[in-house]
Amino acid sequence: MNIRTLTQILILFSSLSILSIGGGNTVLPEMHRKTVDSYHWLSNKQFADVFAISQAAPGPSILIVTIIGYKAAGIPGALLATLAMMIPAGILVYLVSRVWEKAKDSSLRKAIEKGLAPLTVGLILASGWVMSKAADHDWRAYALTAVCTAIFTTTKINPLFIVAAAGVVGWLGWI
Repeated sequence: MNIRTLTQILILFSSLSILSIGGGNTVLPEMHRKTVDSYHWLSNKQFADVFAISQAAPGPSILIVTIIGYKAAGIPGALLATLAMMIPAGILVYLVSRVWEKAKDSSLRKAIEKGLAPLTVGLILASGWVMSKAADHDWRAYALTAVCTAIFTTTKINPLFIVAAAGVVGWLGWI
């Protein structure tokens, strides 16, 4: 067991835990930068694959953290990454919720709530950008991503149908 890698896992995921405003997917760009570019635990393709698996699997999307921890340091890494991503955010939410409820009529609370919405949208857009760069490798893949994005944002078609259709296109080897 490599203590250095476990320490990196602990520091990375506990800090991302605190920064994950709006959910774990909002910190994907930083998670990608560290795990692919800095620590070299995964390649771009592996990161995209791990993300896809974590989104397709039932349960919380935080599964990506567990898989990255496993790839970096086996079962101890998976456990540490998962706990490091959950515990700091859980403690912070508990502490803030105690104060937050008391400030329900505060103008500062209302301003913070209004400010967090666009921040979360921006973080999610950045995550989408990073994931498309990690997963798409030629013009056909970029085109499929663009078409799917356009359909998601302009229609009310169930996203599961679009994702399934894109999956079939990939399965058939067209991408």
